[in-house]
Amino acid sequence: MRKFFLILILSTLTIFVFSSQGVRLKDIAKFRGARDNQLFGVGIVVGLNGTGDSTLVPSTLISNMLKNFGIKVEPSTLKSKNSALVMVTADIPPFYREGMRLDVVVSSLGDAKSLRGGVLVQTPLYGADGKVYAVAQGQISVGGEDVNQSMNLQSRYKVVGYIPNGAIVEREIPSEIVSDNSVTILLNEPDFTTAARVSQAINEKFEDYLAKAMDASSIRVRIPKVFEDDVITFLAILEDIEIVPDSPARVIVNERTGTVVFGGNVKISDCAISYGNFSVVIRSGKIGDNRSESTVENLVSALKALGATPQDIIAIIQAIKRAGALHAELVVM
Repeated sequence: MRKFFLILILSTLTIFVFSSQGVRLKDIAKFRGARDNQLFGVGIVVGLNGTGDSTLVPSTLISNMLKNFGIKVEPSTLKSKNSALVMVTADIPPFYREGMRLDVVVSSLGDAKSLRGGVLVQTPLYGADGKVYAVAQGQISVGGEDVNQSMNLQSRYKVVGYIPNGAIVEREIPSEIVSDNSVTILLNEPDFTTAARVSQAINEKFEDYLAKAMDASSIRVRIPKVFEDDVITFLAILEDIEIVPDSPARVIVNERTGTVVFGGNVKISDCAISYGNFSVVIRSGKIGDNRSESTVENLVSALKALGATPQDIIAIIQAIKRAGALHAELVVM
């Protein structure tokens, strides 16, 4: 009964906190032990319309496969361009059980011109430990469009294909989240401030000292006794806690597309900007005559009002950074 009322109270608090400007913990972090694993294998694609490999390697593999059916055929007699040697890759998420399906990517290893219309023959997929965890098979989709020069569409990339739900899980990958009666939360973006906020929010939620930030990326949380026999409910409550994550000031510019992305409050120190026909002075934390706060957001707005192009704005931001007046990390793509 005590556990029921505790869950009810915590759920009510979650709804109350939802109106804040935070994000759910599950959107910025994950539990240690719950991770994806990569699988890979080498297989044969058949049924190609003369667009496969020109070498004998696929024919040799097909010949070996036919021996399992009691059919003996020399590789030289099987040589054709209707098959291709491929690499098959997939990611298996945590907690996937036997019989569940995975999407797979099929990529040509030889000189095949296209995998379009081909069928992947049953291919075992291995983990890093050399064990088979899934088996892939199915018809390949290459996507895209068949286009001509007069059409402004993305052309089809034909030597990499995709099989939705093309693999069946045959072996489970063990996932261990609980260790020493505690769980560890890993932030997707390590940050000391965010880690401290997560720890504080969890302790306030449960009105107990359960969480402690170990470093910039991990927070260790003790499982309270009332949830020792129902860890899943405890994890669900943790995931639903809202946090206001912190992040360093960062400005990202893409010179090819003229794109500028920045945080809402990136500061600029006092400086004078002269670029072509544009002249802007930042003095005492204010921009020009409109006296707006000296942030990148306000500077970009002021430059756009003066008729600056995206390329002009990017060049000015880069110059401000080199002058040491931009208080943010500048990432040029």
